[in-house]
Amino acid sequence: MAVIGSYPLIIAGCLIILLSFIFTKIANKTNVPAVLMLIGLGVFIQYGLKLMKIPEIDFFPILEVIGIIGLIMIVLEAALELELKKEKIKIILKSLLIAALGLGLSLLAAAGIIFYLIPEMDWYTAMLYATPLSILSSAIIIPSVGNLSEEKKEFHVYESTFSDIIGIMFFYFVLNVIEFQNPDPAAISEVMHPMISFGISISVSVLVAFAASYMLLYIFQFINEGARLFLLISLLVLLYAVGKMLHLSPLIIILVFGVIVQNNELFYQGFLRRYFHKKKFEILKRELHVITMESAFVVRTFFFVIFGASILMSSLFSLKVLGVSLLLLISIYAIRWLFLRAFMGFDIFPQLWIAPRGLITVLLYYAIPQKYSNEFFDSGILLFIIIATSLVMTWGLIRSAKVQDIPLIVNPIIEEETLDEKEFYHDSIP
Repeated sequence: MAVIGSYPLIIAGCLIILLSFIFTKIANKTNVPAVLMLIGLGVFIQYGLKLMKIPEIDFFPILEVIGIIGLIMIVLEAALELELKKEKIKIILKSLLIAALGLGLSLLAAAGIIFYLIPEMDWYTAMLYATPLSILSSAIIIPSVGNLSEEKKEFHVYESTFSDIIGIMFFYFVLNVIEFQNPDPAAISEVMHPMISFGISISVSVLVAFAASYMLLYIFQFINEGARLFLLISLLVLLYAVGKMLHLSPLIIILVFGVIVQNNELFYQGFLRRYFHKKKFEILKRELHVITMESAFVVRTFFFVIFGASILMSSLFSLKVLGVSLLLLISIYAIRWLFLRAFMGFDIFPQLWIAPRGLITVLLYYAIPQKYSNEFFDSGILLFIIIATSLVMTWGLIRSAKVQDIPLIVNPIIEEETLDEKEFYHDSIP
């Protein structure tokens, strides 16, 4: 049996990072999403391993771990972009409403399509499968909207972040409903009612989020040496993992932490002011921006490559997959048009086309417990939706750039350094 050695794996990992960087530059020039190139690289690796007669590798454990870390980094990255100012209240509320209502109606439409077209699928299981397909991908959206106007850019940052968090919480709420209706006979006690469980989870998560955030930020103001940022990220990941095991909503912890860092003066009022050191907070905020951006780049790279290496490409050529996927796509953009038109008037381009699915869609799909999985649901539907929505987004951004006559940068993996970050790097060099 063939075994891949350590050094070939190291070389492969380095080459993947290098290729991801090159894909980023190609994306800037050609407008082809780097995500699609990374998935294509994964497919190439999959068939390369088959040609080398290397036994099939179970990528799921790796994909799951990378996906969870990626999810944390993406939410933290998005939270560090959220500025809570009076002049932004309107756009925050508007994006929250569009994200929540759009997610809810898209989910119902997708669940209906899955329920009627996939055999042996009950309604709640259909909703479980529909949720990942209804969540916007902030991992793709946030780095892709840099050339839009400031208002539209902020709208997409807020909307995709809210969609991620609300969608993930709803996914586990539906899972709790299914478990409540199908209790395990071996369980010692009865399963708590889903609404009560959900309410307790949110309340405790918010309390833990604020307590942990204030504690961590107070301590890390006084740590100036060593790998303090990786220590901080490790503690956040630890909080997420422990919160998950305790059935909380740990993404709220990550979100609250990032929002407090970004809006520190707002959250340090009254007696808390004495624990606030503005200069140290600014340094910590800028360093966190850099490390989350760099870490998200690496995590997204390996996630989409491994996803490409684990998917079954032949499923894309199934007429059933094509039929279900096309109906899902029609529902996605029809519902998006409805809410954008209702809340934003006629100025809904290119926002209408910016609705890609990505990392969270894949991660939640693989999070469906085996006992609730349906063998008739083809994973090719996920791949089709991810590719199609990414291509539609690319077309929308290109069309918008031509109309405005501005150069377009479509880069769903990593943003270029801002002037401030370059100055920060320069100032940091002794």
